[in-house]
Amino acid sequence: MATVKLTDLVLRDAHQSLFATRMVTSDMLPIADKLDRVGYWALEAWGGATFDSAIRFLNEDPWERLKNLKAALPNTKIMMLLRGQNLLGYRHYADDVVAKFVETAAKDGVEVFRIFDALNDPRNFKAATNAAKKTGKHIQAAISYATTPFHTIEKYVELAKEYTAVGADSLCIKDMSGLLKPYEGYALVKALKKAVDIPIEIHSHATTGMSVATLVKCAEAGADILDTVISSLAMGTSHSPTETIVEIFKGTEYDTGLDIKLLLEIAAYFREVRKHYKKFESSFLGADTRILVSQVPGGMLSNLESQLKEQGASDKIDAVLKEIAVVQKDFGYPPLVTPSSQIVGTQAVFNVLFGRYNKLTGESIDLLAGKYGACPAPKNPEAVKKALETLKLEKEITHRPADDIPQEYEKLEGETKKILGTDQVTVEDVLTYAMFPKIAPDFFRKRSQGPVTFTAEAAAPAPVPAAAPAPANQAAKYVVNVNGADYTVVVSPAGIGVSTGTPVSAPASSPVPASSPVPAPAAPPPSVGGTVILAPVAGTIIRYAVSEGTQVSSGTTVIIIESMKMELEIKATTPGKIRFLVPAGTQVASQQPIAEIQ
Repeated sequence: MATVKLTDLVLRDAHQSLFATRMVTSDMLPIADKLDRVGYWALEAWGGATFDSAIRFLNEDPWERLKNLKAALPNTKIMMLLRGQNLLGYRHYADDVVAKFVETAAKDGVEVFRIFDALNDPRNFKAATNAAKKTGKHIQAAISYATTPFHTIEKYVELAKEYTAVGADSLCIKDMSGLLKPYEGYALVKALKKAVDIPIEIHSHATTGMSVATLVKCAEAGADILDTVISSLAMGTSHSPTETIVEIFKGTEYDTGLDIKLLLEIAAYFREVRKHYKKFESSFLGADTRILVSQVPGGMLSNLESQLKEQGASDKIDAVLKEIAVVQKDFGYPPLVTPSSQIVGTQAVFNVLFGRYNKLTGESIDLLAGKYGACPAPKNPEAVKKALETLKLEKEITHRPADDIPQEYEKLEGETKKILGTDQVTVEDVLTYAMFPKIAPDFFRKRSQGPVTFTAEAAAPAPVPAAAPAPANQAAKYVVNVNGADYTVVVSPAGIGVSTGTPVSAPASSPVPASSPVPAPAAPPPSVGGTVILAPVAGTIIRYAVSEGTQVSSGTTVIIIESMKMELEIKATTPGKIRFLVPAGTQVASQQPIAEIQ
């Protein structure tokens, strides 16, 4: 009897989609034994945003998570999601870094490499696929699904043949936004099964409400493996419930053979675990048919909502969703999956806030110039022109972008040794630094203090009374809540953001800090009457583009801010001598003074 196999995404994509990838390993290991007994084809447990979130928010080593999960899941293959030449970061890496990453991930526990490229550019699969072949692990080539005039069944079949020819062991249709309709999925799988002779896996988010029907029709068409999520972390921006699919197929030729009673025990466990992360939950819990137009993937939706809150622009979510469709077209119809989803989404936010393409992120510039690879369709020529002018290029890049990147592993290893102050470093640490060089050093410093912990909310904390306004010549004291913890903040009459980071209380639901709160920056030097440059968005000052005191011209890039995981150049608004008001590494609010031109 023909059966359909299931891959459960509970340890990766489910919590990435529902609560911003915050699940810690200590909430995964207690249920690992039961997960290992189910008989899944694989468990997706690593890659995607888990690596970033682990070191950025959880103070947890992602490599240790992988090793611990492998030890706890001896009978089940661990799958990771790998972004081709991008690995897990937001840029292309040199081939030697790609090879080292894949080799190390295989050694530490990955047995299925689901490799994709955001643009479906086969050239960007080359290094990762070759490296995975050497490990002997399963290579699954994922095709990013989109509904545009340039994404057709014929094109998907062409890609499937290319990926099979270069050594893929299976194919995945990666429907990250829930756009694959049931009957279109049926036709697509039928066409793929005629063209290639390797297993087909279907990955479809529940965001638009179609995923259960889509999985059923794809199985009827011959799909071999389906992606599902245990019911307590299913639906909304996540995926179809595992138990639902098991029961739909029970007693049919597609019977999964999985034990519903064991699955219900696992669901009960994660129902309690989910309560730990209530504060991170997306408000998109039902079916959101706006996504049929905006095509925003599930994981991006919850992050986009959070990022708009940071910018004080939560009310602009509908405008941003509409703008995403415009940006996607102007950028050559890239499928919306990391990193292109973040690039397009952030650019859409900036377009809504500042006007269309008045502020291009560094990543938008690179995508428009061809540094990420070939987009499916022609791009907006005016946007491309702006990007090329910024990069001082005459035309778009048409060759494999990674061909321009010299070998870099040894250089990265040297930098990691310097950061850690040692002559011996692990390959894992070098690769962590390579993926996220801006946040890895801070993670290395705090790592020994262990991961954060989350607990379920017992009750909402009592509201803190608002502080009475202080007289004009006195400091004012406020209570500010940051990530669930209350801090006393004192603002002096002369300064902007002068504070004492003294914790008042931490409700039961808040994470245990990995280290003492970072003190707020010291008061900026007093103004001398120059032209003030304001931060256009909330973010972090990554670096100065020029030295303190440099004579700059109007339009000169003076500061780089990271906002919503993208880099934004801040330019001088008038000629003069630059004077910085906040140090590099500082988190700043929108409209906060960050520099002055005298």
